[in-house]
Amino acid sequence: MNYVYLGQRQIPVVFVFQIVVFFVTRDVRTIITLTICTSPAELGLATPLVMFAAIARVARNGILIKGGIYLETLTKADVMVFDKTGTLTANRPEVVEVSSRDTVFDEDTLLRLAAAAAADRRSAHPLANAVVDAANRKGVAVPEPESFEQLQGRGVRATVEGRVVLVSNAALLRESGVALEAAVEDGGRTPVHVAVDGRFAGVIFIADKLRPGAREALAELKASGVKRIVMLTGNNAAMAQVIAAELGIDEVRADLMPEDKIAVIAELQAQGHRVAMVGDRINDAPALAKADVGIAMGGGGTQAALEAADMALMTDDLGKIAAARAIARRAYRTVQENLFVGLGVVNVLGITAALLGWIGPIQAAIIHLGPDILVFVNSGKLLKVRIRGA
Repeated sequence: MNYVYLGQRQIPVVFVFQIVVFFVTRDVRTIITLTICTSPAELGLATPLVMFAAIARVARNGILIKGGIYLETLTKADVMVFDKTGTLTANRPEVVEVSSRDTVFDEDTLLRLAAAAAADRRSAHPLANAVVDAANRKGVAVPEPESFEQLQGRGVRATVEGRVVLVSNAALLRESGVALEAAVEDGGRTPVHVAVDGRFAGVIFIADKLRPGAREALAELKASGVKRIVMLTGNNAAMAQVIAAELGIDEVRADLMPEDKIAVIAELQAQGHRVAMVGDRINDAPALAKADVGIAMGGGGTQAALEAADMALMTDDLGKIAAARAIARRAYRTVQENLFVGLGVVNVLGITAALLGWIGPIQAAIIHLGPDILVFVNSGKLLKVRIRGA
């Protein structure tokens, strides 16, 4: 709602109106009175004051926002897109099973090689950290890799004790010439495939807990008017569907690369949707920037995600998104109230009184202060008024 533009449109209309009145009345005093009564000051105050109050109220709820325009866009969003790992899940995945598929490598050896490949400081993926943490908990000595390559959105390739170790999904193993009849899939667990020197060595199963309150938060978003909730993940479809069923998600896009997430956002926008994207990792940053409004998980999110996003949840509480929508809706209702007071009280009643000769310039100036004060008070009320979820 561009009320600055509305004010600009009002000025020429008022100017023409005053010219007509002058030719009819030839009364300069009436024209001066009308000029005071038709001043668009309330239009200039109505929106900025409310936006300042709304941004402050949202900040009190643990959400930082780069500008009021994004608050407005959030209220208009009818599709919410969520990254899975670290956003809908608690971002603390754990190894729950190590399954060797080659007699040369027992479970401890498989875990040691995989942990060594994932242990490089440049690998910050939660699944890599889970493998390293599992090795540390079991007391398995993890050697330093001689070389390391992080494959964007797919896994890692490293040389460990002279062996080439691939820790990734089944697709990358096949592309690298590893004989693999079928990808290992397991419901709600993420299978991390491991190959050593071109041979399929085994699978490490990792599970992640749902983020506390995630299901309730998504239900609140739907109740607030969100028509469609989409989950994006680089994991396999079977695992993603299990998570989606638990959370009541409408649509799942699995096995995605970072560029695929951008394509999904663009596809939804091409269908005429206003899209809000929620993510936390560096590979979510392009999608966050592409969405109509990007929301980063500020507590556990990366710096890249925070910079690309328009809003940040400082406590990683997904329920805050519905609270922000509620605050924004109340803010725009307050703007409408301010406009009703300004345009209704000053413009209509003031113009009527001026044309009837009941008031002059001094009285008009005094009366004009009343709506200004009401706009200030009504806007400030947004800081304390009770809003559900806020």
